[in-house]
Amino acid sequence: MTIIKKYFSDLSDEQMQQFSALYDMYFDWNSKINVISRKDMNFFYERHVLHSLAIAKVIHFTNGSKVLDVGTGGGFPGIPLSILFPKTQFCLLDSIGKKIKVVRDVSDRLGLKNVTSVHNRVENITEKYDFVVSRAVTNMPQFLKWVAPCFLSNQRNKISNGILYLKGGDLIDEMAKVKSPFQFYDLAEYFEEDFFKTKKVVHVQMT
Repeated sequence: MTIIKKYFSDLSDEQMQQFSALYDMYFDWNSKINVISRKDMNFFYERHVLHSLAIAKVIHFTNGSKVLDVGTGGGFPGIPLSILFPKTQFCLLDSIGKKIKVVRDVSDRLGLKNVTSVHNRVENITEKYDFVVSRAVTNMPQFLKWVAPCFLSNQRNKISNGILYLKGGDLIDEMAKVKSPFQFYDLAEYFEEDFFKTKKVVHVQMT
């Protein structure tokens, strides 16, 4: 938890308790199914919780915003973001049922009223959102095809509705195929840990 407090010092007591409770919940689930890489549990708050919260260094969601987390797995980045933004509505989506079971259990035990979880594929989703977030489930051109119909046209945030994608490495060739306006945010500008040296948030404007 020290690393979360280091970069997010204005958390409420309730938020602190919720973030603190995450480790034991995921440790327990990881003993039953492979939610998170076993070796990553030693770096749980850095590589999963703080990495998810990197999106909050790019945008502070306006109250009432709607966010879809595609390929959420066990709930990343959606669960940490939903704790940080309790007045933003999050829909956590995954095509693997056992991972959605984890999301439902964690969100219920944390008392998160702003989270819904859906076992489905994004191609079948008809509801519209301000933003789609994800942690590198596929290459960006393919991801764009999947989520293109998912966006609201009205704007209520400081940056345009679109994709907020957590990804690492060299993205030049991949993003050269993207016609929509986009911007990179290097996470090394916000976090000093080595893990974030090559990590980025990619914002792709979709409306």
